[in-house]
Amino acid sequence: MTHIAVQYAERIESEANGREHWRAKSSRVKRHRLTAWAELRKVERPAFLGPVQITLTRIAPRTLDDDNLASGFKATRDGVADWLGVDDGDKRLTWRYQQERGAPKTYQVRIEVQG
Repeated sequence: MTHIAVQYAERIESEANGREHWRAKSSRVKRHRLTAWAELRKVERPAFLGPVQITLTRIAPRTLDDDNLASGFKATRDGVADWLGVDDGDKRLTWRYQQERGAPKTYQVRIEVQG
């Protein structure tokens, strides 16, 4: 079984109730997707033969409810799928979302891939 973990600074916020200009949202979504892909690209991608479990963890001073957590990670999820070379809806992938409390003004993302 292979276990890959990367952690980097990024602020994940709820997308569900966001009221911002489309250009700002587009820029943030592009950054989240590209950053996830780039951080994982630093690690050699093994050939996954069976099911793969991906855990996305948000580290922040306050927590989000579960549906806002999942919506905030949408672009990050797409970046992980890009790195794997599959669609994020592939049946071999299982997605989990978690949160951890961090220090004030500290925002990070941890991506763990097991397969």
